Amino acid sequence: MDSINNIDYRVEKDSIGMKDVPGNVYYGVQSMRAAENFHITGLNIHPEIINSLAYIKKAAAITNHEIGLLDRKTAEAIIQACDEILAGQFRKDFIVDPIQGGAGTSLNMNANEVIANRAIEILGGQKGDYSIVNPNDHVNCGQSTNDVIPSAGKMTSLRLLKKLKIELLRLHQAFCEKADEFDHVLKMGRTQMQDAVPIRLGQEFKAYSTAIMRDLRRMDKAMEEMCTLNMGGTAIGTGINADVNYLKRIVPNLAKVSNMELVQATDLIDATQNLDSFVAVSGAVKACAVTLSKIANDLRLMSSGPRTGFHEIDLPAKQNGSSIMPGKVNPVIPEVVNQVAFNIIGNDVTITMAVEAGQLELNAFEPIIFYCMFQSIDTLSYAVQTFVDNCVSGITANEARCRFLVDNSVGIITAICPHVGYQKAADIAKKAMLSGKPVRTLILQEKLLGEEELDHILDPVQMTEPGISGKNLLLKKKLEA
Repeated sequence: MDSINNIDYRVEKDSIGMKDVPGNVYYGVQSMRAAENFHITGLNIHPEIINSLAYIKKAAAITNHEIGLLDRKTAEAIIQACDEILAGQFRKDFIVDPIQGGAGTSLNMNANEVIANRAIEILGGQKGDYSIVNPNDHVNCGQSTNDVIPSAGKMTSLRLLKKLKIELLRLHQAFCEKADEFDHVLKMGRTQMQDAVPIRLGQEFKAYSTAIMRDLRRMDKAMEEMCTLNMGGTAIGTGINADVNYLKRIVPNLAKVSNMELVQATDLIDATQNLDSFVAVSGAVKACAVTLSKIANDLRLMSSGPRTGFHEIDLPAKQNGSSIMPGKVNPVIPEVVNQVAFNIIGNDVTITMAVEAGQLELNAFEPIIFYCMFQSIDTLSYAVQTFVDNCVSGITANEARCRFLVDNSVGIITAICPHVGYQKAADIAKKAMLSGKPVRTLILQEKLLGEEELDHILDPVQMTEPGISGKNLLLKKKLEA
C-alpha cells in the first residue's frame, strides 16, 4: 500500500526482476518497464492497432482451443477479454509509447498482459495471478512479437486506408461536380506561371478528379500487399513453437473474426524479414499527398488577390485571415492540405529508411514505421475531409474576371499562329505586350485576318477542344448563352 496515494500494489516478476505494479491496473510488469524506458512521443498507442492486436489474440485463442492447446474455459475467457477490448474497454491500460525499442515486443506484451489479467478476473482470480492465465504461455501461445506486430500493422493500415479511400472518393465526386458546374467558364491557361492558351475552368477541375482516381488505383494496388500476413511464422518465419495445425488455421480464423480478406504469406521467412510492402503503401499515400498539395497550390493561385491577384475563383471564407489587417481572408484549407503533405513526405522518408535498416531475419524498426504510417494515413484522411467540406464544395467561379483575362491576354496568339505564321504571330505578341492593346485589335488593324475568320479562330470551344463535333457545338451554345 502506498500510504500517500492510497494505492494497493501487487508484486510481479519478469526476467529482469521484481516490480511493484498498481493493483487495479490490467497491464503488468513488462508494460511498466516499457513505459519507463520509452517516454518518447507522450502519445497513446493508435486505437486501431489495439483492435488489430485484439483480433489476433482472439483468433489465436480460438485456434489453440481447436487444436487442443487451450482448454475451453481459458480460451473463452481470453476471447471475452478481446471482445471487451474491441468494444473500447481497457484503452487506458495500453501504456506503452508508439515509438519503442524491441521491434514491438513492449506493445505485444502490453496486449498480452491486459488480456491475461482481464481473463483472470473473468475466471474469478486476482489480477497478476498468472498461474490462471499467463500472458506468454496462454495469450501469446503459438505467437511471437515478430509475427504478431507486423500482422497488426498491416491490418491497421488496411482499415485506415479504407477510411482514407472513402474521403478520396468524396473529393473525386466534388471535383467532378465542379467540373460540370464550371464547364462553360473560359479562362487563361498558364505554363511556368506565364500566360499560355485558353482552357475551361471545368477542364481544370476534371483533371483534378482524374488525378485523384489515379491515386485511388495506386492505393488499391499497394493495399493488396497489406493482406498478406506472416502469422504462424513466429520468431523468424520458421514457425518454431507453432503447432502445424495452428499454422494452417490461424490466418483463416483471423480473417473470419476480423472480417478482413487476409491470406498467409507463402514464404513466412521473407514476410518476417522484409517490410517493403509498407514502403509501397507509404509511397502511394505520399503520391496522393503530392497530388493534393499541387491542387491546393492551384486553388491558392486562382483565388489570389482578390484585387491584385488572379481572382478567377473564390474559396469559401472560413475565418479571419489576420490579427492586424481587417477584412483579410486567407486560403486556410488549402494551406493545411499543403502542410499535411509536407509532413507525409517526411514520414515517407522515415519509413523508407526504417524498412531499409532491417537486418537478417527481422526488422527492429516496425514501431517507427507504424507510427509514421498511421499518422500519414490519418492526417491525409482528415485533410481530405476538410478539403471537401470546407473548400472544394463551396468554390465559385468569377466568370467575368476569367473572360477579361483571356480577352486581354497575349496567349491567344497561339491559336492565330497556324493562320499567319509563327514569326508574324510573335511580332503581334510583342506589339501587344508593349502597347497593351489586345491581340484581336492588332490583328484587325494590320488586316491579317478578317473579323469573321478571327471570330471563328478565337471561338472558346475552338481554343479548348481538338475539333468541332456535335458535343462541342452544344458546348459552344452554352458558352454563348
